[in-house]
Amino acid sequence: MASRRGRAAATGFLKDFQTFIIQGNVVDLAVAVIIGGAFGKIVESLIGDIITPAILKPALEAAKVEDLAKLSAGGILYGKFLAAVINFLVIAFVIFLVIRALEKFKRQEAAAEEAAAAPDPVLESQERLTSTMERLASALENRGV
Repeated sequence: MASRRGRAAATGFLKDFQTFIIQGNVVDLAVAVIIGGAFGKIVESLIGDIITPAILKPALEAAKVEDLAKLSAGGILYGKFLAAVINFLVIAFVIFLVIRALEKFKRQEAAAEEAAAAPDPVLESQERLTSTMERLASALENRGV
């Protein structure tokens, strides 16, 4: 009887695992990791090929260093740390811009839905005017005019 429970538990575990994989949680995570890795390479290129030569070149020339990663003082390679900080700031800034754009898009969609759901003031005025005219015509008919 204990072996049946063990098999049932194992079968239940496998079904839960299969459901977990099929639901897309693992697939979504894998896609995020792959895209994150590709994005990391883009950021490395942005830092190494664009930002470092354009912005940091004067500082590197003053320090007589060609590569940011080789920048050091007293054996401490603070250039690698500086490069990591710059990478972080660029990634954080890009993520900030993407999230900000998504939030703006969501606000625009919500405003459009509100506008579509809100009654049209011109249509309301026309309906009130029509209702008033009908009541006036009814009142005139009742008086025999």
